[in-house]
Amino acid sequence: MKILTSTVVFIAIVALAQIFYNQQDINAKSNSKPENNNEGYQIGDYATDFKLKNVDGKLVSLTDFKEAKGVIVIFSCNHCPYVKLYEDRMVELDKKFKKIGYPVIAINPNDTEKYPDDSFENMQKRAKEKGFSFPYVIDETQDVAKRYGAVRTPQVYLLQKESNDKYRVAYIGAIDDDTEGKKKDKIRYVENAISALEKGEKPNPDFTKAVGCTIKWKKS
Repeated sequence: MKILTSTVVFIAIVALAQIFYNQQDINAKSNSKPENNNEGYQIGDYATDFKLKNVDGKLVSLTDFKEAKGVIVIFSCNHCPYVKLYEDRMVELDKKFKKIGYPVIAINPNDTEKYPDDSFENMQKRAKEKGFSFPYVIDETQDVAKRYGAVRTPQVYLLQKESNDKYRVAYIGAIDDDTEGKKKDKIRYVENAISALEKGEKPNPDFTKAVGCTIKWKKS
């Protein structure tokens, strides 16, 4: 009888624990943004312009790049270890492709109150330390990140400028498939996408999963 009672109690405890953890998982999912945010831009959508403050104190927008064929928009920040692994490659992308019409714009969308490492002052220090050759702007309201549907840092949105001076989303995702920067045969997604655009072709793939830190959203 004691064995039976103990077994029943054990089963009840397991069942209650399962209910608890299932509910925790549901709550976590309901409070997080989806990995592929369908509320944001999709491939082929037009991206609206923005005006965001650069580390030099000036406002930056897409219309500033008069001669550009496109723009490599990268959602970034200071504190994320994944971003730190990619910062040199971000500089390389800008230096390599700016001269043929595809400059980089890095956007920091994080909540700087919760993550002071990502403050504007620390952005200025980081840009100087790393020798950023591109604008590094702050999305204080997080409206731009939400409009794009960005979920991680780093995450790329390659925009192609059309004849009407509008920018269309051509590629979304990772810079390459080598997060740690150790592969010799890495797949250079952004570079390949730009090469395709230069040939008048569509990037393939035009979407990859960005590997990085989740964007730190403010409480609404």
